[in-house]
Amino acid sequence: MFFAPTLRTAHFAPRAHDRAFERFVNEAFAGARRSPLVEQDDKSWTLSLDVPGLSREDLSVAIEGAVVRIESKAEAKRQIKLAYELPQAIDLATSDAKLENGVLTLKLGKLVPASQVSNLQIN
Repeated sequence: MFFAPTLRTAHFAPRAHDRAFERFVNEAFAGARRSPLVEQDDKSWTLSLDVPGLSREDLSVAIEGAVVRIESKAEAKRQIKLAYELPQAIDLATSDAKLENGVLTLKLGKLVPASQVSNLQIN
């Protein structure tokens, strides 16, 4: 048998391989909480999320500024609650949501900020 002494310290600092193992476990068992597949072009972002077992009626997508919130309703088979913050505000008029075969695809238009430039008369 092999015995190792137990060290008791007031401050525990995890080692690098401890953090790597924790990341592996979180990614392996997180399910729908994994990061979405994100594609970007000049005018929009496209987010693809796996939401198996949920229908259109079970999901709610809310957009507020640059934040997208995806929630399942209380009576849904599965419960999810996700939020993603994008680097720029989202244009609701050019955005679209589609659910096919358990994959929620959000095409979110980038809101182009209106120019606030005014000309000043020189005296």
